Amino acid sequence: MIDIGVNLTNKRFDKDRDELILRAKNQGVEKLLITGTSVYESQQALVLCQYYQQKFPNTLFSTAGVHPHDADGVSDDYLAQLIQLTKQAHVRAIGECGLDFNRNFSEPEQQLKVFKEQISLAAELDMPLFLHQRDAFYPWFAALKPFIHRIPAMVAHCFTGNKVELEQCIAANMYIGITGWLCDERRGKELQNIIKLIPLNRLLIETDAPYLTPRTIRPRPKSSRNEPSYLPYIVQKIADITAIDANEIAYQTSINADKAFNL
Repeated sequence: MIDIGVNLTNKRFDKDRDELILRAKNQGVEKLLITGTSVYESQQALVLCQYYQQKFPNTLFSTAGVHPHDADGVSDDYLAQLIQLTKQAHVRAIGECGLDFNRNFSEPEQQLKVFKEQISLAAELDMPLFLHQRDAFYPWFAALKPFIHRIPAMVAHCFTGNKVELEQCIAANMYIGITGWLCDERRGKELQNIIKLIPLNRLLIETDAPYLTPRTIRPRPKSSRNEPSYLPYIVQKIADITAIDANEIAYQTSINADKAFNL
């Protein structure tokens, strides 16, 4: 299995990153893609990849980008800094980037400007996009549409949208990232109802750790912190709903992640 979305720079992992990676490997999670959410966090993600290269070879990769929450804080040279990061072998995608009109931690106009700049950068560098979207589907999709055939892969990270949105993403040949949101009996109902619509060759799995701990874990962990070793719970929930064998889901999503991110 490959966890395509881990916030491994998060301080909640400071005390036990080594053990966390080992636990993930013991559960069959072979590779982790560390999410970059700002220039600084993207730099820190790369540092982790380089630090663990000898101890866990060919295990950690990262993205480089600016999350919509951080759009207001970009420097004048942030794109140049992202380009420098992409010259490193561990960096495999531009992102996490997109739009978030739910919280609007950055001004919507600035979010859109920074998002469009990163889309263009991905096209220029021929790199995948790791995408965020919340309560902004139509402007988000409109920004991406002209680039659908110019970018090698678009990944709808942590998809939580509705049927119409899912169908548009699939028609645009996007990969769909599924998290522990699917395992939430309160918030995940709509996603549970539409997950069968995702072709197996477009499906990706991710924990988004330390967030979105699967609520199907029994006994429930003492800590609310999610981690990559819980990825099998997401696979099992997909299997339960779709009646596709869990081993096949694990195998095919690994192939998809390898292809999408050139791992």
